[in-house]
Amino acid sequence: MAANIIDGKAIADRIRQSLKDDIQRLNAKKGIVPGLTVILVGKDPASQVYVRNKERACMEVGIRSKVIYMDQGVSQDDLLQEIYRLNQDKETHGILVQLPLPSHIDEAAVINAIDPRKDVDGFHPITVGKLFVGESGFEPCTPKGIITLIKETGQDISGKHAVIIGRSNIVGKPVSIMLLKENATVTICHSKTSNLKDVASRADILVVAMGQPEFIDDEYIKEGAIVIDVGTSRVDGKLKGDVVFDKVVHKAGWITPVPGGVGPMTITMLLKNTVQAAYQSE
Repeated sequence: MAANIIDGKAIADRIRQSLKDDIQRLNAKKGIVPGLTVILVGKDPASQVYVRNKERACMEVGIRSKVIYMDQGVSQDDLLQEIYRLNQDKETHGILVQLPLPSHIDEAAVINAIDPRKDVDGFHPITVGKLFVGESGFEPCTPKGIITLIKETGQDISGKHAVIIGRSNIVGKPVSIMLLKENATVTICHSKTSNLKDVASRADILVVAMGQPEFIDDEYIKEGAIVIDVGTSRVDGKLKGDVVFDKVVHKAGWITPVPGGVGPMTITMLLKNTVQAAYQSE
């Protein structure tokens, strides 16, 4: 029997409709229109696509969107000055610097320069620290989307064994903390993990964020598990996840497709964080 498909696009569309209503209420009550400013340095094609998608999504729900384009050779000081200016701009509730940055710019210094109250990406050390100790704050967008997708299955996370394959600061580490918050028992795996197949095949919830296309097949899957595929790799012009979907779909209980699973949720959670920032701006 085939797994239930977790339709990230449909779930994202429903959340965006709810955000439209929130934004209209915020505007009617306080005269505030949430504002997101994205800084794009250089002309990386993938980054340009991501930024266009974010602009389109903002327009769809009623968020004021602005993109600041900066030359590939911009100095770190000039970039930081722009961030400091946006920190003071009352119409900018969320600031996002599109990564990756050119090699001559220190990404950590740029992320640290963003006012944590406007850190809608959830990358600032203060934001990460709040997440780690259980204080309220912005949750990073992809992990926040992952938790939402898991909850959409209707299965209780509490008491489940969750295995995350990948330990990045963007996905693996924060999603592990968020699953702990939901009372899952969490195991983090990575490139040095012994017996990966054995560990993964015991997971009630498997989150795969390796960046290795179609690495995880049905031998890594527990019967009936929830499988969240975070991978996005281009293979022969097609977008592939880290999971061999055609094999895993016959063993898992629930699975996200690629594309159409985690991807739409990431931008939607960015919109949600921006609206949250606008509500907290006064």
